[in-house]
Amino acid sequence: MALPLYNLAPDLQVSRLCLGTMTFGEQSSLPHSHRLLDEAFEAGINFFDSAEMYPVPQRRETQGRSEEYLGLWVRQRRIPRNRVVLATKVAGPSGQMTWIREGPKSLDAGNILTAIDGSLSRMQTDYIDLYQIHWPDRYVPMFGETEYCPSYQYSSVPIEEQLDALGKAISAGKIRYIGLSNETAYGVMKFLQIAKGGNLDHKIVSLQNSYNLVCRNFDSGLAECCHHERISMLAYSPMAMGILSGKYFSTDAGPNDARFNIYKGKYSEGESRYNLSNPILKAAVHEYIVIAKKFGISPTCLAVAFVLGHPLISCAVFGATKSWQLKEVVNASKIHLSAEIVAQINKIHATYPNPCP
Repeated sequence: MALPLYNLAPDLQVSRLCLGTMTFGEQSSLPHSHRLLDEAFEAGINFFDSAEMYPVPQRRETQGRSEEYLGLWVRQRRIPRNRVVLATKVAGPSGQMTWIREGPKSLDAGNILTAIDGSLSRMQTDYIDLYQIHWPDRYVPMFGETEYCPSYQYSSVPIEEQLDALGKAISAGKIRYIGLSNETAYGVMKFLQIAKGGNLDHKIVSLQNSYNLVCRNFDSGLAECCHHERISMLAYSPMAMGILSGKYFSTDAGPNDARFNIYKGKYSEGESRYNLSNPILKAAVHEYIVIAKKFGISPTCLAVAFVLGHPLISCAVFGATKSWQLKEVVNASKIHLSAEIVAQINKIHATYPNPCP
């Protein structure tokens, strides 16, 4: 059975699975990355997501490799450009990644346009199908934070300037559509409000936020925005960075080459959100694994099928470092969860709501 397609825009059809590339160039070598891309493409996946800061954990020496590997694969395999949908992202303000435009200090027009040209060069392509703002240029609680603190607000680049730069890139044929990521309900609505004034509202087509069995914040506020404004939700981390497989809570704490074991203490964004020492998280994962076993499916199938079963989620953005992981996610995308399974999932969610916001 072929993977279903979704109309991200009238002239942009994407597979409901999107292969994320943030491990390419770190955990995955060039040959291995290309094997995974081959297998994904053969399975019907035409949607590939990257970012200028990838791979992670981010380092000066590896920055940009994920985009390079992806672009090289398209070139070497001689894949017609219109058969793949390439998405990437511009890094928001960061005082840590000083090797990316000295910060980057902001998402002003100069930073955005420079970032676009850099991504085009690394991916060896004339245009980017979906260009996303990786995180906002303003204070918002994210990556595990939940409380909004007004005193944390800083001087940020106006959304008008950000959209003006993106509009110029669209006019120049460098990008086709705009996406937001790690955004709030306020941010989505504000971008759309300002975009309408510049006739760009039809170009903002997606939101890429985390959504999985242990992170369902999208359902509170953002879901309503996306529904009424026709913004497609691209759910990243459907497996909660592998935690929902249960491997990290096994007696051996998971394989030595699992991400949280290799990069323990080096991946602050992931570890702040997915705190393995959180007893509530452990209890929730255990309960979900019990459900999977009860109905004769794998924890991966349960997790991925749950995400894709959401009526407002267009696509699941997932990562894989092994062929069998990729195949399992592809198989999971073809499973439909019964109303009985969903009811039991919701019961667990009510007991352990969002341990990984």
